[in-house]
Amino acid sequence: MSQHRLTPSEIRFLQEALSADYKNGNLRLREGEYQYELVKAIASFQLELYFPDVKDIIKRLYGEERTNDIQFVRKIQTILKKLEKSNIVRILPKKKPWELQRYVLSSFKFQDSDKNLVVLATDQQIKQAQNLLRTIQGLSEISVAKLSIIKICILVFIVVASYTAILWNFMQPIINPIIFVPAFSMAVACSVMLGKVLSRE
Repeated sequence: MSQHRLTPSEIRFLQEALSADYKNGNLRLREGEYQYELVKAIASFQLELYFPDVKDIIKRLYGEERTNDIQFVRKIQTILKKLEKSNIVRILPKKKPWELQRYVLSSFKFQDSDKNLVVLATDQQIKQAQNLLRTIQGLSEISVAKLSIIKICILVFIVVASYTAILWNFMQPIINPIIFVPAFSMAVACSVMLGKVLSRE
């Protein structure tokens, strides 16, 4: 399952769901009913650290063909809306207006409206997902650190090159404003940017 890069808010949603205890759902979650099947499918995606949209869920449960049945898609969306109102599912904000809404469970454990305890993942599955999430977070932090180092190196190079050009220009018999002004502007701008980058580190 290909997964886009997780945003900080998506990581937070996953962490909350993975560590949440039993939540009260104001809806019946009985095996064999649509609500239960949808919640179970979202849980399976979420354990893979993936946020499914309605077509992903339908494809996993009912096959590719049903994703083209507009009436069926609307029916499933209506049930998902009820699940959201019942505090079982959250709808994630769209990144692009034309994208379908994506869904995330608020927990893997619920007490439904009939007071039944519904567990959607074993402790082992939750632990594996938490480990995977920690690994992804670690890799993300490493890549951010690498980008910062690259940014710092580029800025230092530009500042040094600009000041070298300014010094070289001062050593000439006549100061050339065509070299001095851009080099000085670049040196000042990059020095300010470098200061901001270093202050964040």
